[in-house]
Amino acid sequence: MQPTPSFEGIALGDELPPLSLPITVALVAGGAIATRDYFPGHHDLEAARALGSPHIFMNILTTNGLVQRYVEQWAGPAARLASLKIKLGAPNYPGDVMRLSGSVSDKREADRSVEITLKGANSMGSHVSGTVRVRWA
Repeated sequence: MQPTPSFEGIALGDELPPLSLPITVALVAGGAIATRDYFPGHHDLEAARALGSPHIFMNILTTNGLVQRYVEQWAGPAARLASLKIKLGAPNYPGDVMRLSGSVSDKREADRSVEITLKGANSMGSHVSGTVRVRWA
C-alpha cells in the first residue's frame, strides 16, 4: 500500500497506482440496485440479451462510485472530492476486469487542489474516462 500523499508532495504528472477491479454479477447487479437503477439490463440476464447484450452491464452510477473510490483511496482522508466528470465507453460485463489508472494533470495552489485525469479499460477498450478534482484542507 502506498502512503497517502500530502498536497505539498504532489507534482504534475504523478501517477496514481493502477487498480484492477474484477467485474462480477454481484458488483453489476448490486451497484444498480444500490443506486435505485432498476433498468432490467443491469440485473436480468434475459432482459439484457433481449436488448442485444451478451450479459448484464454496469450502470454509470456504479462506475462513478468506483472512480470516486479509486481517487479517494489514493488521496486519503485529508482530501475531499470537489468535482467528478466522466464519460462512458465500452460496457463493463461480468467476467471481465476494469483497470483504472490516472495521473495528476493540474495543481492549483490557490485552492489546494489537484485534478486527476483517469481512465478505466476492460478487454473491449475504454470503459470510462474523465477528470476528478480533489481539494486538501
